[in-house]
Amino acid sequence: MPTSGDERAADTAARPVVIGIDAGGTRTRAAVAWAAADGGPPLHTGVSGPGNALSVPIDVLTAHLREAVAAAAPPPLRPRVRAVAAGLAGCSALPGDAGAANATSALRTALTDLGIRPDVTTVSSDAEIAFAGAPGTPCDGLVLIGGTGAVAARLAGGITLATADGNGWLLGDSGSGFWIGRRAVRSALAALDGRGRPTLLTAAVRAHYLGETAAKPPATPAAAQDVRDRLVQAVHERPVLELASLAPLVARAAENGDRVAQRLLSGAAKRLVATLDSLSPGPEDILVTTGGLLGPGGVLLGPLKRRLAPRGLHPVPVPDGLAGAVALARKALVRTG
Repeated sequence: MPTSGDERAADTAARPVVIGIDAGGTRTRAAVAWAAADGGPPLHTGVSGPGNALSVPIDVLTAHLREAVAAAAPPPLRPRVRAVAAGLAGCSALPGDAGAANATSALRTALTDLGIRPDVTTVSSDAEIAFAGAPGTPCDGLVLIGGTGAVAARLAGGITLATADGNGWLLGDSGSGFWIGRRAVRSALAALDGRGRPTLLTAAVRAHYLGETAAKPPATPAAAQDVRDRLVQAVHERPVLELASLAPLVARAAENGDRVAQRLLSGAAKRLVATLDSLSPGPEDILVTTGGLLGPGGVLLGPLKRRLAPRGLHPVPVPDGLAGAVALARKALVRTG
């Protein structure tokens, strides 16, 4: 017997949904999707501020999670959420991880505030959800993230066995967007006081932080000193992680033939490979890459591929971890059934 339109609408209204969350150093994204394994792409998405479970205070982290989930899951869908899977930077499934404790607490509060009471909630690292976002949702291999921060991880059964770097902007994240941005400013300052060679990065950094478009370098030492003083002050007054937003400017300067920018990007790629090497990659390993630098079209994806090709390693870039988070939420729901 054919199903009436009213019956189809009622069936759709009763279908369970899942939520996937990808929280990184720059932003937090959430997506709601049908719970079925073949449920297709997200129905709605939401975005908010940074979601690093170690560097973002818990109250702020909670607010960002709540904002992203609220935008992704309209009130009519919230009672139908059966599973939530979240992957956060600064978080690991390794025992005793402080980031995981922060993430679990913040996520639980955010969901409660929104009236969402899933049957199962999982918290993992941004590396784990990124790896799960590759075609076929693999379980074993390596993932390398190059975005605001940088981290590599080896996974087995979808669980992290070991990580390299991911130590944050102050202590690590070598080769990351932050690493690139900080060195871009250093290069600009060195060019201004004569310690470094002239570079297009001086004008780019000056435009970004001071809003000044200058085709030529300062004409006198006094003028150069004035620019340096104002630039140093501006950088210190802005959020420290804003330095990561300079990475595209460095890539543009490199494309325009700037040798300083080219060496900077080459150095970043070299450092990311060194981070990966600490996990003993082999040609049999699946290698998933993601983040603004290593996702599809990322400025360091090409250099990374060239460095790894002689070893038989071929990166599989994914845009972010959101699809993987949705896939893990669906899997978690199946296991509870």
